[in-house]
Amino acid sequence: MASENSPLLAYRLLGDEGVAFSANGAGGPGGASARKLSTFLGVVVPTVLSMFSIVVFLRIDSTRSSGLQVLPQGYGWSLLYGSLLLGLVGGVCTLGAGLYARASFLTFLLVSGSLASVLVSFVAVGPRSITLAPRPGPNGSSLPPQVGHFTGFNSSTLKANLGAGYAKDYTTGAMMTFASVFAVLFNGCTGIMAGANMSGELKDPSRAIPLGTIVAVTYTFFIYTLLFFLSSFTCDRTLLQEDYGFFRAISLWPPLVLIGIYATALSASMSSLIGASRILHALAQDDLFGMILAPAKVVSRTGNPWGAVLYSWGLVQLVLLAGKLNTLAAVVTVFYLVAYAAVDLSCLSLEWASAPNFRPTFSLFSWHTCLLGVASCLLMMFLISPGAAGGSLLLMGLLSALLTARGGPSSWGYVSQALLFHQVRKYLLRLDVRKDHVKFWRPQLLLLVGNPRGALPLLRLANQLKKGGLYVLGHVTLGDLDCLPSDPVQPQYGAWLSLVDRAQVKAFVDLTLSPSVRQGAQHLLRISGLGGMKPNTLVLGFYDDSAPQDHFLTDPAFSEAADGIQEGGSPALSSLFPPPRAPGSPRALSPQDYVATVADALKMNKNVVLARACGALPPERLSRGSGATSPPHHVDVWPLNLLRPRGGPGYVDVCGLFLLQMATILGMVPAWHSARLRIFLCLGPREAPGAAEGRLRALLSQLRIRAEVQEVVWGEGAGSGEPEEEEEEEGDFVNGRRGDAEAEALASSANALVRAQQGRSRGEGPGGPEGGDGEGGPATALTFLYLPRPPADAARYTRYLALLETLTRDLGPTLLIHGVTPVTCTDL
Repeated sequence: MASENSPLLAYRLLGDEGVAFSANGAGGPGGASARKLSTFLGVVVPTVLSMFSIVVFLRIDSTRSSGLQVLPQGYGWSLLYGSLLLGLVGGVCTLGAGLYARASFLTFLLVSGSLASVLVSFVAVGPRSITLAPRPGPNGSSLPPQVGHFTGFNSSTLKANLGAGYAKDYTTGAMMTFASVFAVLFNGCTGIMAGANMSGELKDPSRAIPLGTIVAVTYTFFIYTLLFFLSSFTCDRTLLQEDYGFFRAISLWPPLVLIGIYATALSASMSSLIGASRILHALAQDDLFGMILAPAKVVSRTGNPWGAVLYSWGLVQLVLLAGKLNTLAAVVTVFYLVAYAAVDLSCLSLEWASAPNFRPTFSLFSWHTCLLGVASCLLMMFLISPGAAGGSLLLMGLLSALLTARGGPSSWGYVSQALLFHQVRKYLLRLDVRKDHVKFWRPQLLLLVGNPRGALPLLRLANQLKKGGLYVLGHVTLGDLDCLPSDPVQPQYGAWLSLVDRAQVKAFVDLTLSPSVRQGAQHLLRISGLGGMKPNTLVLGFYDDSAPQDHFLTDPAFSEAADGIQEGGSPALSSLFPPPRAPGSPRALSPQDYVATVADALKMNKNVVLARACGALPPERLSRGSGATSPPHHVDVWPLNLLRPRGGPGYVDVCGLFLLQMATILGMVPAWHSARLRIFLCLGPREAPGAAEGRLRALLSQLRIRAEVQEVVWGEGAGSGEPEEEEEEEGDFVNGRRGDAEAEALASSANALVRAQQGRSRGEGPGGPEGGDGEGGPATALTFLYLPRPPADAARYTRYLALLETLTRDLGPTLLIHGVTPVTCTDL
């Protein structure tokens, strides 16, 4: 874990041996030799020569001269010529960036001289007629030769050339369109990344790349504009359309044009090959595609990635098999546009993420230009070739999915996280708690966990109960920060986040340090969540004497290697959490503090859920499946205080509705769809059967809750005596006139009543009100009980907990719930 004394990753001032590092990151072994190119040689020259590759795409037939064949022609010969030139280019790039820079500078001088001679020829050469080479006709015949005209500067020539006038490409026979012309011409502007591709070879890349690229683009734009203007002013349409090598025909010295063509082709090839090899080497170094790019990792002792150069050379050699350059022009252009759109999209994402460290030095940068660039690239892609555009986007999507599945290097950072943070913050600010309404209520749970080894079923059950709401896993580490050298909580977050991933629950993690669990629970109840997303319900495991189970040993999701090491070399999750508490060992939380924590949550207007015996839940009900193949189960709901029974129409209070809501939410989870919801209606000693059931069914109909209603009669000791004249305050059964013995008897009687109904559902007794005397009926998977408020007298907390233990004894998985907030309404 990094601290204030940790060295910076890329800009540390001292090396391991105390060697000083310069501000640009160079230095150390091989640092000076690895970055030595200036702005002119490393950016301007490669970018200019790459952008001058338009000369190549003018498709000058360099193997012919004035209709006389100089070199043998044919597919095989063209492949041979291309392979020889590629071998020359590959040899220069393999020997390193230094030789490449010198070769580029030499070709830059040759190209500049050739361009100068062409520009002078437009002025110095007089009008002339140029006989064009005959074109092949049908049936192997030849068409009559055409004549093109160099008119000199003539306004009529310019006017005639202003229209589109698309014709057939005489090299392929294909009819030219705006999209095809743009595809060819666009390649003359694709060298702007040449300097950026050489960033690893530059002395000062942060300054050289923007400055050199802008200078190179401005220079080439001026040259292109001048050439287009001069050509359209002096050459007629026939010459322009039927002889792509017309520069030689009008030049003062034609061989110099040919030298410039060769120099431009070689320089553009060198720039593309060395730039591609550097990108390929970077991809291989990051292990993005595994063994596929492993050969590209090979470097020389001076740091030259010759393995990546040879890898790139092999890929280009395969491309040469296509033979016709126009065959690849549209595809190459589309891939260039995809690359440029990706760069614009990256800058747009960084700008929209509002990351403070994104501070571009280019003063004209804005998100508007990035968005315009992305839209323009996508539009032109589909205008040029819809098929190639769709295929390239599909390929980019597949590569992105592959990289996401493999996981990129952690040192990269993820712009998606910055975008999500920005959007979540914006919408959290708009989530106004003052506009909350009961119609849109949802449970937002804070589950306090001591040791997740014994709480995995409860973790998954709470994940099902949240219904799209907030779910926070809270843990209290005992300690006092004043007595500790550092915070022991921060290193624990990684283990808890791994637990969330492995358990496949959608939960946040919140940890705190406190001298006691009760105080830590108060901290979490107050500060967990953010803005309008704060927990409204506290979930706790039940406090009893049962020994906790180690679910890490039985849960398939947590099965790990015997040596405790995961595949990636990180420690196994089971080694990050202590083993479960042994029976009889001291606890971090006393019974008094446990009940006090429940009381604190109710004082803070939080709902409370106490979960008992969740380890006995059917595993298929905790899975992420549909539960359609699961055996039938019941979910039982007792929506009244069994420790203070009373009948009458008003007995379903806020807490009772909360129980119904939580049970209904659980039934909406796919794993619980097949479970049947049963609501038990307890009749008072003087209440006639059927009346209360009708009122409850009407209420359920209004709340759109599908459930089976069963009436049960209280037995002996369950409030069968005369009703008291004055109702005691809820929870005063401990402090009121009832004694401990009577309260214990009431809890035992209520427990027996619940167990009796569970037994009837399994066919263990006589038929219930709905006729449940069939054998082997559905078992009760989960029981919802009303949790009474803790007594006002803290001295009775222990007795209160004992009554809860008696009430829920041997009931199986049980949720004791006390709700304090309205959760549903019938208003439109």
